[in-house]
Amino acid sequence: MKAILQDTFESVWRPNISPAAAAAYLDEDRGGTYVDEHGHEFRVAELDGKVAGLVHWQDDFVHALHVGSAYHRRGVGRHLMDLAETEMARSGVGQARLETDTFNEPSRAFYGARDYVEAGRYPDEEWDSDLTTILFVKPLR
Repeated sequence: MKAILQDTFESVWRPNISPAAAAAYLDEDRGGTYVDEHGHEFRVAELDGKVAGLVHWQDDFVHALHVGSAYHRRGVGRHLMDLAETEMARSGVGQARLETDTFNEPSRAFYGARDYVEAGRYPDEEWDSDLTTILFVKPLR
């Protein structure tokens, strides 16, 4: 799971954040800490005996969806989001919420195709890199 987070950090986030923000992420081992603290709550998808992706949600909020770059375009993200949305709905949650940043066009397209709609924009405070976060919501059936 830590390798998946490192892969998505390197391929998605690092090119879009400041060098100082990237150094802080690595120095503080934020990905590793996140797995250590919440990994027991993750649901993972495996392909060929390896972890291909993970999803983490609490209540109505999807905190993380990460798919290893070697597994892009193979339905891993779709499968994990189907699982998260089904489980959220089963628990009585009426909508799913999640965030992505404006630069992340593939993520925005993925969620848009899943009927998520933009519900707000605000400065991204996590990366200290002048990014803008988008809040997406989707009613669950």
